[in-house]
Amino acid sequence: MGAQPDREEVGQALKRLLDWPEIARSPQLASFLSYIVERRLNGEGQSIKAYTIAVDVFGRSPDFDPQADPIVRVQARRLRSLLDQYYRGPGAQERLQIQLPIGRYVPEFAEVAVGHEPPPQTDATISAPDPAAENTAPRGHVTVSWFVLLVLTLGAIALAYSLSTLGPRQGQQNASSGAIQEPSLRVMEFQNLTGESNITPAISALAIELVTDFAPLLVVKAYLGGRGSQEQGEAPDYALTGIVRADPTLAENYQISAILTEMATNSIVWNWSTSVPREQFARSGGVDAISQELILLLGGTRGPLHDRARELLAQTDIEGQENFYLCGVLFTMYRSVQSVGLAERVRACMDGLPDPVRRNGNVLAGEASLVAEGLGGGADALMTPEDRLAYADELMDEAVQADPTSSFVWEQRARLDELMGRHDRAESAYGTALQINPANIDALAAHARHMALIGRLDAAIPAAQRAIGAVPQTQVPDWYYCVPAIAAYFAADYRKSLSHAQRCARLDVELGAIFALLSAQRSGDSAMVAQQLARVLDIPSFRQSGVMNRLAQRVTDTALLDEIGTGLMRAGVPVTSLDTSY
Repeated sequence: MGAQPDREEVGQALKRLLDWPEIARSPQLASFLSYIVERRLNGEGQSIKAYTIAVDVFGRSPDFDPQADPIVRVQARRLRSLLDQYYRGPGAQERLQIQLPIGRYVPEFAEVAVGHEPPPQTDATISAPDPAAENTAPRGHVTVSWFVLLVLTLGAIALAYSLSTLGPRQGQQNASSGAIQEPSLRVMEFQNLTGESNITPAISALAIELVTDFAPLLVVKAYLGGRGSQEQGEAPDYALTGIVRADPTLAENYQISAILTEMATNSIVWNWSTSVPREQFARSGGVDAISQELILLLGGTRGPLHDRARELLAQTDIEGQENFYLCGVLFTMYRSVQSVGLAERVRACMDGLPDPVRRNGNVLAGEASLVAEGLGGGADALMTPEDRLAYADELMDEAVQADPTSSFVWEQRARLDELMGRHDRAESAYGTALQINPANIDALAAHARHMALIGRLDAAIPAAQRAIGAVPQTQVPDWYYCVPAIAAYFAADYRKSLSHAQRCARLDVELGAIFALLSAQRSGDSAMVAQQLARVLDIPSFRQSGVMNRLAQRVTDTALLDEIGTGLMRAGVPVTSLDTSY
């Protein structure tokens, strides 16, 4: 590492980091970084602890308990990921790097050689196998040739664990439906089948990263295999087991596989496989990227861990049995359908919560979104749209103040800012939501849609594809397809654009109907043009202010607006209907 850099050199490196937009947009992370660097420079490295950071940086009270509140661990992981991203991107040629080692809060000042090309992959993604390689399995699938081996290996691990906990599980599943809480998950250490002992520490770290990454989600209680604090001796609802082995088709890759087992029935309910370069286990942030991929698939309330809650809510009225977790799953179901009936059910669930829980930031943010979107029979039903938005804005400010580290809160903040035409603020809030929890699938999809409307379609397309790929195909919300509809339109694939736009229109009627009409006109389908033209002209928000006037509130990309305006006139929309009410 060389001689210790002087204070001025470290200060300059710190300033460059603080000026970088990805850190500058988060005052908390900027303060965190400044605090630990200054304390280290002042020779106070030994006093940099989770407790002091929580109290001095994040404003926690003196009775802060690091075991009960994961704020410092969560923010440290975010900061560590951003530092790695910076030094693999804009800071790749800097001689001095400020690093935050895994498991520590004391920064290191490392002098590195410059002039080399940074690796092409970022920590936010998992490298895929070479698409030209023969017999390479797509991500998320396992090949028949080795599936039996995978199931036997992981099944044996899960069965051994299951048998060891059979006693405590007896009778556990007889609880009433109203007792359903967030599922508990025991994350077992992944098995190293590569024959290479040098990567065992990294594989062991994967289980730890998963447990850490589950913590801020609030909808899963995750424990490390063989340990944890099941205080009542109860077995978890699920166990996650996995293996790492040499990829049978790509010699330079490892294959990572995971199986989720429901402990009550000893049945495998989900499996996953991916292929990653071997160097990923050696480089900084590599294990975290794998963890984030798994969390994206498992962590959110659309994932397989929450099937039981979704089934209950689809069939049962939970009046009198409400809890924070079930209200959260209900809200996700509302986001999938966005119906008046589900909005009213979410409101009723939140109204049934104890008052202290109702003041939770997540609950306040959910209520603010329902108010802003004007669905359901709440007290705001008779308000004007302007008054509803103003009230929702007040509620959202209260939600952010109550829980400034909740990804869900920042996602709802972003949606409201977007609805109110505050697009710069919306982008910042979406960024914060995804920094806190990169596995927030709805935030990822909503951010993709927003980026497509503000001139960042190239960035929107992979984000939308990632969101769609993280959800079982039968459960993908229709509004996730708005970006693919726009992308297919500009790729001149008008049939695909029409198909995606019709799905999009089920929930986002403005965007969906517009691109269905434009695609029908471009493809020469006159019958479909007539059908979609009538639909566009009948949309209340368009009738109220004019089609283009309304779209200008959502779309800031002038080139996109021009293309829409020209296409609408070609499709037969009266000129007077574009700019005035009708």
